[in-house]
Amino acid sequence: MQKFDKVSDKLQQHFVVVHWDQRETGETLKLNKTTQPLNLQLFYNDTHDLVDSLLKRFGKSKLYLIGYSWGSGLGFYLADKFPELLYAYLPVSPVIEQHRSDSISLAMLREQMGKNARQELAAVRIPFQNADQLYYHRKWLLRHEGQKFVSLSFRKSFVESWAATWFDVWSRSNDVNLFQSLPVIKCPVYFFAGQKDYNTNATITTEYFNKVTASKKDLFVFRDAGHGLPETHPGEFQDIIIKVILPQTLDH
Repeated sequence: MQKFDKVSDKLQQHFVVVHWDQRETGETLKLNKTTQPLNLQLFYNDTHDLVDSLLKRFGKSKLYLIGYSWGSGLGFYLADKFPELLYAYLPVSPVIEQHRSDSISLAMLREQMGKNARQELAAVRIPFQNADQLYYHRKWLLRHEGQKFVSLSFRKSFVESWAATWFDVWSRSNDVNLFQSLPVIKCPVYFFAGQKDYNTNATITTEYFNKVTASKKDLFVFRDAGHGLPETHPGEFQDIIIKVILPQTLDH
């Protein structure tokens, strides 16, 4: 789709690129609203089903999988349970140990931001107990990063509406601690992190990269990037995949 060309235009010259609107989002929501209660296993199963269907459609035995932010958890599941389906897994701004990441950023915000921020952040607890706590944390985190949190995409009413559907399953995804649950990945894995990412903290990604065992692994840290590095650094991001990862992993 044209709106994704910014983050995949170079990749499209080397791969068949599939952008997945998962259950209850985007085009999938418009065409096929789910009737099932949302839970993590449902999304894990959807991820496997999608990969399986793509491999059958294109007559391949493996593919490359990129998982961004929340989606990284779905990718880690596939890399853990079905590593034989992947040339490589590429987690981007990954969720590794989210409660620790949120605790680090909350402490930072309480220390560095002003009186209004400290007042709103005083009631925030990790893990987040409700949509209000999530909103106030993310509001001031975005302000700390210089972003306009009052944009149409991030109002309190939007977070409350989102939480009505997603808060429970999203919270459960944040309970995962990969240091404990996934010490070994049985396929090549390449991590992408923004040094200025305080949402999924880059220091935690680096720590996990140093500890995890994999047949091949590498870590690419973008010094001047935050959580949205594929959008802010699309050229460099794609070049690494094409020039570094592809030659190292594609079976000939």
